[in-house]
Amino acid sequence: MSDVPVPPLWFRLPPGFHTISPGDRQALECMADALGSPAARADIARLIGGLDGLQAQHVVHTSIGLHPDDTLGVSTSFFSLTVRHAQHPNPGVAVAQTSLAISRSALWSKATRRVIELPSSLPCYLVAGLISPPGVDDQLFQARAITADTQGRYILILDLTSAAVGNGEAYASILEAVTYTISFSDPDADPSPPPLPGTSRILEVLL
Repeated sequence: MSDVPVPPLWFRLPPGFHTISPGDRQALECMADALGSPAARADIARLIGGLDGLQAQHVVHTSIGLHPDDTLGVSTSFFSLTVRHAQHPNPGVAVAQTSLAISRSALWSKATRRVIELPSSLPCYLVAGLISPPGVDDQLFQARAITADTQGRYILILDLTSAAVGNGEAYASILEAVTYTISFSDPDADPSPPPLPGTSRILEVLL
């Protein structure tokens, strides 16, 4: 979905997340037709248009999360991974500058920024809070984790956004746990890889 060369990269999303891309247009349109709902068709059209627009933003992966919720019935979220060229040769500086720029966005109505201590020792920040996107009546919760690849050539931005603002703390914990699973070598290549930190925490959040 992006013209930026993507470094070898693996990560693990928890159960309930389903990969989606502009290539799924026909399947999504068939789903909307099966539902027989004009509202569903409009929602699918907006979703596809949004996915198409992400190509220019260097987004390389998108997923939709669907999880049971006692209040809402189903809590939905949107995950994306963006890969950009680092604008500073020092990855610590590049990650800090990017996270600071993100936290200063005018879209935030309330946000916090803190360091995530990754097992890889790569620099990482988490920015989380409420955003007010243009054209959207209600606020959304968003968590953004910013880190770098091992060579310091790329900045990785993991986003998790949901209208279920009451689940914000859980979603922030999920995104933080996903960052613990990031690997720059194929975890399946080692016949006995060590357990990935954060996996149990993801499951605990979803239980």
